[in-house]
Amino acid sequence: MKKTLGLLLVGALIAALILGIVQNNAEEKQATERLNPGSDVDFLPTDEGLAKGETAPDFELTTLDGETVQLSDYRGKKVILNLWATWCPPCRAEMPDMQKYYDEQAQDENVEILAVNLTTEDRGMDKINAFVEEFALTFPIPMDVDGDVGDVYQAATIPTSYMIDTEGRVQNKIVGPMNEEMMEDFIENME
Repeated sequence: MKKTLGLLLVGALIAALILGIVQNNAEEKQATERLNPGSDVDFLPTDEGLAKGETAPDFELTTLDGETVQLSDYRGKKVILNLWATWCPPCRAEMPDMQKYYDEQAQDENVEILAVNLTTEDRGMDKINAFVEEFALTFPIPMDVDGDVGDVYQAATIPTSYMIDTEGRVQNKIVGPMNEEMMEDFIENME
């Protein structure tokens, strides 16, 4: 009886250990998937028009330079629509690559970068101006001063980027930072 009870106890401990390992592996996998930078996410139909192939919701914003831009004005060009803020480390990480792509390839590939600053989530105009100066950004920086564009484009995690084709349709949504190679691949493989 003692021997059977001992074996049952050892079996229960082994089962608990295996269950703990499996559960830990599942949690690590979920965390990795959540934090996987630059991942292209699956699309679900939305009311806003954010699913693959849907026309991207139009907006009109004023850039940091005081120019009014409207997304629909860029029909005929491929658009990298990037949503960011100065306090976001992954945003800081991708900006040099974004500027390099803009300087070296965007014009030849018929691409415009619209880097929408989530102004309502940021830390003031001084920080935004310093950020733009630090990275010598020359692409348009539309300012989302009311937070409407960030809401419509579901920028819960930043950076969030959308690849929009020449017809104004969403082709990809990327959550997390991109590097120059990723931008090249997304643009090249755009429908």
